Amino acid sequence: KNGEGHCYTCMGCRSFLTPYVDENGKPKYYGRFNQGVVTINLVDVACSAEGDMDRFWQIFDERLALCKEALMCRHNRLKGTPSDVAPILWQYGALARLKKGETIDKLLYGGYSTISLGYAGLCECVRRMTGKSHTDPEATPFALRVMQHMNDACAKWKAEENMDFSLYGTPLESTTYKFAKCLQKRFGVIPGVTDKNYITNSYHVHVTEEIDAFDKLKFEAQFQKLSPGGAISYVEVPDMKDNLEAVLSVIQYIYDNIMYAELNTKSDYCQACGYDGEIAIEQDKDGKLVWVCPNCGNKDQSKMNVARRTCGYIGTQ
Repeated sequence: KNGEGHCYTCMGCRSFLTPYVDENGKPKYYGRFNQGVVTINLVDVACSAEGDMDRFWQIFDERLALCKEALMCRHNRLKGTPSDVAPILWQYGALARLKKGETIDKLLYGGYSTISLGYAGLCECVRRMTGKSHTDPEATPFALRVMQHMNDACAKWKAEENMDFSLYGTPLESTTYKFAKCLQKRFGVIPGVTDKNYITNSYHVHVTEEIDAFDKLKFEAQFQKLSPGGAISYVEVPDMKDNLEAVLSVIQYIYDNIMYAELNTKSDYCQACGYDGEIAIEQDKDGKLVWVCPNCGNKDQSKMNVARRTCGYIGTQ
């Protein structure tokens, strides 16, 4: 919500367009678009610096310059595109009402569309540079400084190119695994930094960290403000169908304190007995973790539906 009460929705899981005012002075959000995203691996920057702060900022700027170059490649690929390639989008009003044969170039400048600098792994980046979680009061200022530095870069590029560069918490999806494996190959296994087959999404608190829903939302809210191109926070909760009052209290807290957030809950199904709730996990005699229906004891993994969504990543059984 902006200061005048105009609300705009999210595209996909977290993508937001920055404010744009049309020729009549009215905010416009629907019918605009994003030119593309290039993501910086913050963990790689930190590992490359080997804990040296001066070197960190130097490498950071070098990687940001590389990101800008890649973003301009995306932008330049769009230049000269005629509206005829997709009349519904460019001529009939979905994104614009251009004439036949007219290029989309004018929509790439001046803030009508955005182009995004994505980022990932703030949690591990801060841990590598400070030895602490970014939730630690001694490390949080550094984490916020990293975020502000990327925003400053976007502002600089915007002034240089007359294009709306915005900072975006990349969803990462399969890239989280790709980044993690590349980090392990380059730097080996560093405890708390590169020892997982994933890196933490955007600014999120690490999934293994003990923190309650309200403290997590309060902490992450300060990072959402610095991620105007897109951000989302998640709260992990158990099956809450018998405690809707607690669900509503979390939703109210989200409404009052943070821009955008979701609840990840658990609702599984046992095909053997029809149980609809949270299927448990236990260790078998061989030390393997298996799903077990708490109602009938079914351990046949092919006869149950289990889904877990952690920080936006969905895993199913």
